[in-house]
Amino acid sequence: MTGGPLVGITSYLDEAAWGVWRQSAALVPQTYVDAVSRAGGTPVLLPPRPGGVDRLLDALDGLVLAGGSDLDPARYGATPDPRTGPPHRARDEREFELLAGALRRDLPVLGVCRGMQLLNVALGGTLIQHLPDGSHQNPPARFVRQAVHVRPDSLLGAVLGRAAKVSCYHHQAADRLGTGLQAVAWAADETVEALELPDRRFVLGVQWHPETDPDDLRLFEALTAAAAR
Repeated sequence: MTGGPLVGITSYLDEAAWGVWRQSAALVPQTYVDAVSRAGGTPVLLPPRPGGVDRLLDALDGLVLAGGSDLDPARYGATPDPRTGPPHRARDEREFELLAGALRRDLPVLGVCRGMQLLNVALGGTLIQHLPDGSHQNPPARFVRQAVHVRPDSLLGAVLGRAAKVSCYHHQAADRLGTGLQAVAWAADETVEALELPDRRFVLGVQWHPETDPDDLRLFEALTAAAAR
């Protein structure tokens, strides 16, 4: 599906290969692009570059904070755990700026995995830097399929109901919650799996990867519906 509200998707900054080339690239998994498109939005790739945030956000109707590498622990006043990945400071800087601008505008936001963690840290929260091995991810690149309990009287509950089966791949999680945020979903081990900001019309972070399930577009449909309004 084409057309519809413009939904920005933050991008990775990493080495990539295509044809005879191998070099640094701004990229995002195609699953995000497909999810936004199939949910009725027009995806816009947002590279991690400085400047122009206000002009960019003025043109967008919604924002997806994509998954990816660990946030710099200095952002929440912590010493890096040996198992925390190296920081991508350019991406961190760009996404904190984008999120701050989106919150000022009450722009609909969906944070995925790293995106949920970024939402929490941006509002003054902290992170657990490493969960027990194998509990929420199976490296390399194997999702853990697990059930989450959803708070029914929440934005997420209105979209998914009381429970959902989700695909997780994270070794970090929310610890102290940021100002104004509410936890609205939990795994069986009580790890927080979703956060909302109730004083905005649509600000939702999920610790799992909804973009990987082409048969369940409900979160992206809810985002694009909010963006269309």
